[in-house]
Amino acid sequence: MAKKLQIVFASAEAAPFVKTGGLGDVAGSLPEALVQAGADVIVMVPKYATIADEFKAQMEHVGQFYVPLGWRNEYCGMERIVRDGVTYLFLDNEHYFNRSYPYGFFDDGERFAFFSKAVCESLQYLPDGFMCDILHCNDWHTALAPVFLREFYMDMPLYRNVKTVFSIHNIAFQGQFTDMLLGDVLGMAHIEPAVRQLRCDARSINYMQGALNYSDAITTVSPTYSWEIRTPEFGEGLDGVLRRRENVLSGILNGLDLKSNDPATDSRVHANYSRDDRSGKAACKAALQAELGLEVRDDRPLMAMVTRLTRQKGMDLVTYSLDRILSGGVQVAVLGTGDAEYEEALRYFERTYPGSMAACIEFDPYLSQRMYSGADMFLMPSLFEPCGLSQMIAMRYGTLPIVRETGGLKDTVIPYNMFTGEGTGFTFTHFNGDEMGDAVFRAARTFWDDKDAWNKLIDNAMDADFSWTRSAAAYMDVYYGLHPEMERYVPFAPETAAEPKADETDAAPVEPEAASDEAAAPEQAAEKPAEPAVSAPEPAAPKAEEKPAAPKADAEPAPEPEPKAEEKPAADPEPKKTTARKTTKTATKTAATKTTAAKKPAAKKAPATKAAATKTTAAKTTAAKATTTKTAAAKTTATKTAGTKASAAKTAAAKAAPKEDAATAAAAEEKPATAKTTKTAAKASTATKAAAKPAAKTTAAKRTATKTAAAKPASTKTAAAKTAAAKATPTEKPASDEPAAVPATKATAAKKPAATEPAPAAPEEKAPKATSVSAARKAPARKKR
Repeated sequence: MAKKLQIVFASAEAAPFVKTGGLGDVAGSLPEALVQAGADVIVMVPKYATIADEFKAQMEHVGQFYVPLGWRNEYCGMERIVRDGVTYLFLDNEHYFNRSYPYGFFDDGERFAFFSKAVCESLQYLPDGFMCDILHCNDWHTALAPVFLREFYMDMPLYRNVKTVFSIHNIAFQGQFTDMLLGDVLGMAHIEPAVRQLRCDARSINYMQGALNYSDAITTVSPTYSWEIRTPEFGEGLDGVLRRRENVLSGILNGLDLKSNDPATDSRVHANYSRDDRSGKAACKAALQAELGLEVRDDRPLMAMVTRLTRQKGMDLVTYSLDRILSGGVQVAVLGTGDAEYEEALRYFERTYPGSMAACIEFDPYLSQRMYSGADMFLMPSLFEPCGLSQMIAMRYGTLPIVRETGGLKDTVIPYNMFTGEGTGFTFTHFNGDEMGDAVFRAARTFWDDKDAWNKLIDNAMDADFSWTRSAAAYMDVYYGLHPEMERYVPFAPETAAEPKADETDAAPVEPEAASDEAAAPEQAAEKPAEPAVSAPEPAAPKAEEKPAAPKADAEPAPEPEPKAEEKPAADPEPKKTTARKTTKTATKTAATKTTAAKKPAAKKAPATKAAATKTTAAKTTAAKATTTKTAAAKTTATKTAGTKASAAKTAAAKAAPKEDAATAAAAEEKPATAKTTKTAAKASTATKAAAKPAAKTTAAKRTATKTAAAKPASTKTAAAKTAAAKATPTEKPASDEPAAVPATKATAAKKPAATEPAPAAPEEKAPKATSVSAARKAPARKKR
């Protein structure tokens, strides 16, 4: 059974414990999807003081160790919480993480260097024997982990199998610090390759640059963004490194936590609703307008923003266009914190347009959910957007996004097409305030003038699939690509594979029947070309002989390869005339050896009694006819041997045709002798077997000829003797009317003792003697000739 992939997912934040942006949402949702995809995942997060007390009360202390950091040895404790199948380990150090906010301190370089080194060190102390296969790092906060792993830990056996993946969530934040940290904190000042790959200028180092150089695989959070960051416009100085390592760079679109973002069950919204019943959305809009101090009017579109107030989020375009938007009858509500200049600008518009503008300069996750559910439109005019989750959440709640076509916004929002009705939102291309204003009023005009199209867009948006299932499968492809020696683990595979195996075992016994049908098919195919060679066949004989053909194939599926073995010795046609006498006795003994395979119910043998006498008469008549022409004898020979060696008989007939008249006369003299011999043998067999019912004559004859050939397939004379015996016993083929009754009666006579004596081993041992006697009597026959 395949082993589960064991992944350590390192992130500076993870919802619901700590979240300041999209990174927290990814770290809170992707690990759970990876577990469902068949992996074991441990998420490592700093134990911030801002984590809620209810979560701290659930933490279990599972270990502690010391982290070497430059000249320091810092304490690190591990606290565990298991949630939805994912193990969260919180790395505890009061000196670095007991702060009022996760980021924004003068020693952030040292704080997250410690966190990266602690992640690497902790792989030796993971609980429950967890052995890391993949170390997945996210953004600059954990970017030094691949560097530390390569430079300090790769000589240890535990770390040699660990592969590193680095995800870029926002390339604008790279973690650039003074190069004084190289020796004092990182302890790498003496490692020239590390210094060269970390340094971004004469006096600075870049944490993210180190991760891009040292990681085994690099991912971004959307396909479009993975192409954009390879250009100088969006690469933020790292485009050269990304172009150099583009062979390991891929873009995987983020997903969305559908359970916590479901308008039908979300307890944070004013009223629940669904795609089919959106009456609750109108109540949410009215409640939100009242809460924010806006005019409670359902005929005015409400546009919301939940964002960081930075230039990257397009706040320059917002402040430029707000006058036009607010004066045009659109209500605007903004939630977030950021740069002071944008905060002051929003407060100005709130004072200027009371009842139409609401500026909430704070971070409130509950208010953000109420804004997603109560607004009609959601604005995201980002300068660049790696992926963005806000537009996905807005669509999930039936709020149509207005976005700029960049990064993940382009990958997730389909622009509205007024001619076909397709789309999930409204888009614009260039980073331009007027173009953004035009997109806002296109949406407002649709809201005012075409309610049917507006409702259709809401249906499309709420139907969009943003689950983590596909994203997790893409990440698993990346992980297993780094470990090609590992067999991919598929959850619940043994249960689904059990039923088909049972069906296969049930169907297995049917295969021998199919094989027997295939064995009978070649014989029937061989019989057809032999029929035209008969000049005047008896119509009754073929019918009597065709019936046992199928049982023979069922009883003896083995003789399939025997005709092929007989084709080689059949090339010599000379012994055909001299061995007719010998083969009758040989056939009798050989038939006795095959009684075990030829056992059939007596009821099936009864109808063939009269046919035996008919065949004997036909044998005499045909023998008399053979004195007139050699060609007729050759034809009957071809028909008699068509079942087991049709090609050999035809070759013999072709060579025998141009013989001189003297040879024909000699054959005519020997044919009566053969007839007499067969008559005498027939009488003897009938005397010893008066009460027997010689059914299945053709089956016995076929088995006699076939098994005699199988006894000595390498002997040319024996094969020729079989051919001559086949002449005397035409029961092998339906088209023949030659004297085949004699061997048939002998075979049936041999079957009776076999029925009384169930042990067939003794007759089978006599078979070689019979063939040897036949071979021994060949010399006198040739002398007589």
